[in-house]
Amino acid sequence: MSATSPSVPSPAVPHIDFDSDLLKMRMKLEFPADAARVSEVVDGIMAVVNAMQCACGHEHEVDLVLREALANAVIHGAGRDPNKKIACCVACEDEHGMLIVVSDPGEGFDLTKVADPLQAENLYSNHGRGIFLINRCMDHVEFRNGGTEIHMRKLPKKPDFHRTCGLA
Repeated sequence: MSATSPSVPSPAVPHIDFDSDLLKMRMKLEFPADAARVSEVVDGIMAVVNAMQCACGHEHEVDLVLREALANAVIHGAGRDPNKKIACCVACEDEHGMLIVVSDPGEGFDLTKVADPLQAENLYSNHGRGIFLINRCMDHVEFRNGGTEIHMRKLPKKPDFHRTCGLA
């Protein structure tokens, strides 16, 4: 995943500290930068997310962005070097939703140089869709540390969200 962007939150994205006493779930893991491990890691995270009902009604989006962010970190940030580690932290709170942070050991990248996959000349390109999908699926996305770290937030659904979790 390796973007040059400010490391301070943009004014449009309010800074929110998740209250550790109110977290439904918090997990942090590291794994070797092996593309074959991405599905296993995502499946494990999603099993916990689903059991804790952290992404009610957003499960597919969360699964997709985890796969894209982790794959980008493995491929672009760590160069598929299994001796390098990818880190992922997931936190969930009823009031603030989910926060997912993925970081890699790469040198970063310039977000402004990522091709727009909607432009005609890029429609058949095999790069650029991951960041596009992440930005479309998540409510807030921020690249930090020169692009070696992505912070993604999914807000909770409106009060009737429990129906999508089988609770109503």
